[in-house]
Amino acid sequence: MKARLLISVVDDDQSFREALPELLNELGFAARTFSSAKEFLVSDAGLHSSCLLLDVGMPEMSGPELFRELRRRNVKIPVVFITARRDEAARSQLLNDGAVECLFKPFDETAMLQALNKAIGRE
Repeated sequence: MKARLLISVVDDDQSFREALPELLNELGFAARTFSSAKEFLVSDAGLHSSCLLLDVGMPEMSGPELFRELRRRNVKIPVVFITARRDEAARSQLLNDGAVECLFKPFDETAMLQALNKAIGRE
């Protein structure tokens, strides 16, 4: 049996964190969730994840701040941002900074799968 690729999810919204692993599992991935950027940083998930689904707006350390910190630490994990705030300028900036994609909540299964496939090089 082929091992499932691990997708890490960092989002402060508990209901989203609980629902997303089910969707990822249905799409053929394993999932690990974190409630904050700091929780992710103290874990070893950055070393084992094929992609990071990262909420933009979180308290203490935002998604973009975590993204910059990972780059500073030379952790090269593809990042797909997710956000409830529909801001095309901010989306463009995240993509210009090196994010694979930025999805606006609520997003559908197809958009999620396309972003993950792009992140892991399956497109």
